[in-house]
Amino acid sequence: MTDAKPRLVGMNHIALEVGDIDAALDFWGAIFDITLRGRSETMAFIDMGDQFIALAKSDTPHRDDERHFGLIVDDRSRIRELAEAAGAEILPTGRLDFLDPWGNFIQVIEYRDIQYSKTDAVLAGMGMDDLEKTEAAKQELAAKGML
Repeated sequence: MTDAKPRLVGMNHIALEVGDIDAALDFWGAIFDITLRGRSETMAFIDMGDQFIALAKSDTPHRDDERHFGLIVDDRSRIRELAEAAGAEILPTGRLDFLDPWGNFIQVIEYRDIQYSKTDAVLAGMGMDDLEKTEAAKQELAAKGML
């Protein structure tokens, strides 16, 4: 028997509570180029290559103040404009943070700027094999032996 603990590998998905699945899909589709992985009356699954966002219908209102997740995009230059037009509440954090109409706190980060990376095969499968990293992100990856 080993005393080794399981190691964290990554995220498979995140589940967000929303009041209306159709309205949530309209909101996400107004900001991002989305593809559905599946859907039912109470759930919808937005594809992100080897990961996904699950939208779950809930009648319990909430507002996240600190609890959030960082969503990685290929280009965030239009996100603020598109999010505002879709009805998001842009937060005054100095970053690109917003609340969706159901109170979910979303932070948007550009792929090139962070150490997070997808495999070449996953990027190719997503049609994003031309994404690059900044020098700072490359240094972070190299420092961990991941480049």
